[in-house]
Amino acid sequence: MAACEAKDRWSRRRWTVAMAGAAAASVAAWPLRPAAASQLEEPLADSVRHALRAAVEFADPLEPEFASTEARMAYLRWLTQISPRLARRKPDLNERVEFLQTVWYESRRAGLDESLVLGLIQVESGFRQFAISVVGARGYMQIMPFWARLIGDGDVGGLFHLKTNLRFGCVIMRHYLDRERGDLFMALGRYNGSRGRSPYPNAVFAAQRRWQIG
Repeated sequence: MAACEAKDRWSRRRWTVAMAGAAAASVAAWPLRPAAASQLEEPLADSVRHALRAAVEFADPLEPEFASTEARMAYLRWLTQISPRLARRKPDLNERVEFLQTVWYESRRAGLDESLVLGLIQVESGFRQFAISVVGARGYMQIMPFWARLIGDGDVGGLFHLKTNLRFGCVIMRHYLDRERGDLFMALGRYNGSRGRSPYPNAVFAAQRRWQIG
């Protein structure tokens, strides 16, 4: 957690300036989605908007919290199995562990399967932290800028931050899943802006299988 906490001491604005060069390099034509679509900005009831804002603003614990020894062991087993699979994309061990710990925490917090979130990240950005799509979606989970205005502090650059990006992505995915009454196929379509069409959900499901554990 030390590396993650050190980064969190930076202000979002300072983080954005420091990483601007890397972000610009990612703008080049990067095929983020199998279908030419983009997440749609839909009207939100005030109660939904406030609930989503509260969800993304929730403070993280300083250290991972486990309800039991069994829960801690389950996390360590997951980390041990998944980490080697990600080594090619994230060769630095500390960076990889920080990334996976954040995926695990944000997935569990939103009630999502970790393999689904990893599959979504693979399809959306290919695990590129500073990826930008042709429609302006940002970071690992390709968050559209309008979400920073609707439920965040308006700082679009902050969407490149690891925790912020995964927090937004998981909260948004949970929101879409609730709207679709648990229908994951339709919820993934909403996430991509191609609701009802199969290429994007099928791509995520295929990627998800890579990150499932026995």
